[in-house]
Amino acid sequence: MSVFSAFGPGVDALAEAAFAGETGFAPVERFDVAGRRAKAAAVAPGSPELARELIRAIDEACDEAALSRQDRAERQLFLAIHGDPTLGADAFAAGIAAACGFGGARAYTSACVAASTAVADAAALIAHGRAERVVIAAGYLVDADQYALFDAGRALAPDGRVRPFSAGRGGLLLGDAVGAIVLEAATDAEPLARLAGWGRSGDAYHVCKPRPDGLGLARAIADALHRGTVQPTDVGYINAHGSGTKQSDAAEAAGLRAALGDAAAKIPVSSTKSIHGQALEAGALLELILTVAALRAGRLPLNAGYLGPDDDCALALVLEPAAADLGYALTLNVAFGGANTALLVGAP
Repeated sequence: MSVFSAFGPGVDALAEAAFAGETGFAPVERFDVAGRRAKAAAVAPGSPELARELIRAIDEACDEAALSRQDRAERQLFLAIHGDPTLGADAFAAGIAAACGFGGARAYTSACVAASTAVADAAALIAHGRAERVVIAAGYLVDADQYALFDAGRALAPDGRVRPFSAGRGGLLLGDAVGAIVLEAATDAEPLARLAGWGRSGDAYHVCKPRPDGLGLARAIADALHRGTVQPTDVGYINAHGSGTKQSDAAEAAGLRAALGDAAAKIPVSSTKSIHGQALEAGALLELILTVAALRAGRLPLNAGYLGPDDDCALALVLEPAAADLGYALTLNVAFGGANTALLVGAP
């Protein structure tokens, strides 16, 4: 796996920030935000180019997995992408695939569940013997257009911090994310982690608002646990969607209680969006990579920005640096329109 974020290239830099609770939010200098209500985002320094960072991340992940150019030529690249205003998502994905030596591409554009949907599709192909290896990549770099849309919708946190599940939370903030993973059938090689289960659902409650009881997300969680033959008490950590908005966080907490029962009050929970921001179509892959890093390190990412308890979000939030012997972890994502995904990751 390979990643690029506000902390630069590399999994270690991102993971160490998450374990320490060090956020990547800073005043935006990439474009003019003088007329905006919010002023901050988690952006990498300099002027990164999306195509270049995607190609670098894909090549790095493939090299780590010993996936040669000849091997890639027989495969499709699964790419979660916001879309290129000039080319369109399909053409942009095809261009990245060609530059990296793949035989074709499949583009995923379903907002915050785009990358997790790509991972679930790839897992299903492998589980049914229709593929041995699939490369999944995702990318979003904070841009002026999306920043303006979220700011106009009053969704961005004006105080420059994301505060998931906290009293006084004021909204989300955008962040840079580019990542790639190689998902493959079990072999003699030592894996980074196991994708033990996956689940997805659609509740179609509202175009933007989450379903208050969280039952759509609960179904996705239950399916992931069932597919992995794992009990709620076996889950040692949850990387929640945790956008930092009042309605979404409350609905997610309700969904966790519905899916996990009494265990929901005991399983450590954090949202790494409090560290790296909301990366739209790329966010779920960044969060999966961080969840794998947490499993491997035996350390829990902090739920940064916390101000105090909210009765609607009574969860076992990770508020101090902590070590844990993790067997399984869940990473969750939800998107506008009522789409929900849950990925269950197991230690190798």
